[in-house]
Parts: sequence; structure tokens; C-alpha cells
Amino acid sequence: MSDVLEYLARSLVEHPDSVEVTAVDDDRGTILTLRVHPDDMGKVIGRGGRIARAIRTVVRAAGSREGIGTIVEIVE
Repeated sequence: MSDVLEYLARSLVEHPDSVEVTAVDDDRGTILTLRVHPDDMGKVIGRGGRIARAIRTVVRAAGSREGIGTIVEIVE
């Protein structure tokens, strides 16, 4: 799932080399942490959080196809 998240984030931002995705397994599932360049935070979050919500939905859907529960956290 980290590959899907990384692909989506890299296609949205202006600084694709600064995209970092880390995965941690938890009792709730896999927690994916996304870090981007500070100038790209607005592009990843979007107006009213719409893009962030869409990213979470796509990653959750990709994880459910493989039977993995995923949670996406976007941090600075």
C-alpha cells in the first residue's frame, strides 16, 4: 500500500524527491505516514481537505482488495 500512496503523492507535488512514506503495522492495521516538502502540503491536503480525503479513500480501497486495513496520516 505504501507504493500506491507514494505514487499518488509524487504525481501531485512539485518536489517529488522529498516524498517519504513509512509504514508501521499496528493492531488497527497498517499506518502509512506521508511526509512531503512544506511547500507541497497545500497540494496534498487540498481545499477543505478534499484531496487528502480522496487519497485516503483510494489507499483504503487498495488495501481492502488485499485484505489489509490501512490508515493514512499526513504530517509536516
